[in-house]
Amino acid sequence: MAKRDVSIRTIAGEQENDTRKILARARRQADERGYDDFPIVDVDAHHYENDSWAELTEYIDDPIVRQLSEASIAKGSGRGTTLIPSQVGNQDVGGRIQRYGLRHREEGDPGVHREVSLVRKSMEMMGIDYTILFPTPMLNLGLHPQPEVEAAIARGYARWMTERVLTEDPRIKTMLYVPFNTPEASISLLEEFADAPGVIGFMVTSVRYKPVHDNAYIPMYTLLEEKGMPLAFHGAHNWYERSMVQLNRFISAHALGFPLYNMIHLMNLIINGIPERFPGLKILWMEGGLAWIPFIMQRLDSEYMMRTSEAPLLTKKPSDYMRDMYYSSQPIEIPAKVEFMQTTFDMIDAENRLLYSSDYPHWDFDLPSVIYDLPFLGEEEKRKILGGNAIELFNLEYPVPGVPAKAEVGARER
Repeated sequence: MAKRDVSIRTIAGEQENDTRKILARARRQADERGYDDFPIVDVDAHHYENDSWAELTEYIDDPIVRQLSEASIAKGSGRGTTLIPSQVGNQDVGGRIQRYGLRHREEGDPGVHREVSLVRKSMEMMGIDYTILFPTPMLNLGLHPQPEVEAAIARGYARWMTERVLTEDPRIKTMLYVPFNTPEASISLLEEFADAPGVIGFMVTSVRYKPVHDNAYIPMYTLLEEKGMPLAFHGAHNWYERSMVQLNRFISAHALGFPLYNMIHLMNLIINGIPERFPGLKILWMEGGLAWIPFIMQRLDSEYMMRTSEAPLLTKKPSDYMRDMYYSSQPIEIPAKVEFMQTTFDMIDAENRLLYSSDYPHWDFDLPSVIYDLPFLGEEEKRKILGGNAIELFNLEYPVPGVPAKAEVGARER
């Protein structure tokens, strides 16, 4: 199995700020593997919305929260916000991409919104046709002690994304952040933005403490099922978590935290019969890797067979419901033996249920080669995981064969 290509360029010991130069080796990978011959969909890429926070703040309707946001910008010397809870740890240092603190210096292309320009650059270099874009600091927003602040910022972000960012490039999509701590605000956001151009689903950050099977969320699940739009649970970590404070290294909190919250929510959904009640609800689990999935399948099946009375709504084993769900690949684990990963792929029906994601520009990002280079996958399986499954799940327009949008945009910008 091929090792990850770090894909970083340095000059005179200092990392460059230009995405095209940083991902130069990724572009060579794309050319060597012929990515322009088939569509690739990145279902989890990120931008740093704090770089555009002053612009985003204009879209916050609540006057009190907007004033707080304006004050936080002033406190931050004109960039970013102190309104969103920060995460303890060294997520932005110590990894293989040492540019988190420098990214805001990169300029966009003339006449294009900076957020769009930076995403286009990474798509061009990695060989991506569609990118599903997520925020970064806002992933911590669910830990805010004031749920009304989360709700106000989530709606402001939704307005800003749909009016200023998504309108500039139809290849950039999003699953909008849902203020899950306030069910009524979540439902309102779905009703308002479900039909907005570029919105192909909705996302919940997994680090939060509202039980996903609560009856307050039934209207939201009903609406999503009716519209055929996926709901994603995006993994994250919380080193402040009481059980996590025993861990003395960030790597430990990161390795355990991202799959942990997804596991908790998945268990609550399945054991309480949500997939049985909403068989058409499309659930996607993101940024937890894949190694946790076989564990939960086996563990839940074993427990269920001995205590079926505690899950009376289920008509099949928990693992069968899990095989009806979708999973994103990143960060794909490097197993001791490639056979271990092949078994995982078989258990989750990866050919039909796995979606490629990069998580770029975060330090643990994956290039499409982590899927393309797997020795046990046939060509058709690779193409489905890298793009075909996502095109079907999100009802995306299939790119014209031989005339991929990624090549067109790259040619215009060069």
